[in-house]
Amino acid sequence: MSIWTLKSTPPHDWFLCLDIDQYFDHEHDPEKVFEEGFTRPIPLDDRDVLITTFFNGDPENPEFHFESPESLSKDEIKEANKSLSRILGTNIDLRPFYEQASDDPVLGPLLKEYYGFKRMARANLFEDTVNRIVQMRLSHKPTAKKMVFNVRKNYGSLINTGSENIPAWPRPHQLIKATPMSIRQLDPGPTKRKGEFIIGFAEDLLSGEQDLHHLETCPPNEFYDTISNVRGVGPTSAQQLMLFRERPDAVFPSNKKKGKEKGHRRWIILNYDGDPDNTSEEEFQQMIKNWESYEAAGLEFLFIDWVMSEKEKQQNK
Repeated sequence: MSIWTLKSTPPHDWFLCLDIDQYFDHEHDPEKVFEEGFTRPIPLDDRDVLITTFFNGDPENPEFHFESPESLSKDEIKEANKSLSRILGTNIDLRPFYEQASDDPVLGPLLKEYYGFKRMARANLFEDTVNRIVQMRLSHKPTAKKMVFNVRKNYGSLINTGSENIPAWPRPHQLIKATPMSIRQLDPGPTKRKGEFIIGFAEDLLSGEQDLHHLETCPPNEFYDTISNVRGVGPTSAQQLMLFRERPDAVFPSNKKKGKEKGHRRWIILNYDGDPDNTSEEEFQQMIKNWESYEAAGLEFLFIDWVMSEKEKQQNK
């Protein structure tokens, strides 16, 4: 067994993420994570290991405690921490953002209400992209999550816990062994076309046509332009995937169709009481002037506020 800790850049209140079901996979019950921890397979260079995460509950001195049933070397723990840091956002520093956006009419109150909030992601951009492609345009999220789980179960490595097998996320070299039709035949399974998309992205990574490290680290404009050209990833998905990188900046290019603004830009403008279909680039940039260099973080604060508002509506029905 291996036990270790990892400090996070404050402020960080990971428990706020437990209200956001979209951050978690099919097998996770966020209501149980508080006491039982967050368990998922973590990719190492040559294998996947099961790691359970616990949070100390202190936003000002945030620290994560990890446990693995396997005996990991120092190098393996260091490798695991790369994925864990990305998943939890421990390296993201939002302190300057709190200062520069404190008086923003929209974000200012949210930064206070959800103090310490940071987005969650998956272990790498490949996982995020597979997840996004499979789930897009599916309104029934439990079914969508089950589809992603079935892709993992059938093409990823299985980790035996003694009582059950937990599927890791497939690596690109594992996923290219699939066919679009075999993915479609999963029960439930994504469409044949979505199968083509995720296999195609895996092939692009293995051939060198796409580079995962470059996509993770390049400037937002370059990321958006590059990932938008991946089959199955449109403008809205490209913006969504940009939010999960280990950097808080992003871009929200205009994406009008028949004169109607689409995607995240539309949502941002509506939050500032603007008209999305008749807002100029100059006006939009003025709206988000306090977001500069923290655009991805800013949108996630809007997102958690929307999630909480929707939950309140359901409770009041």
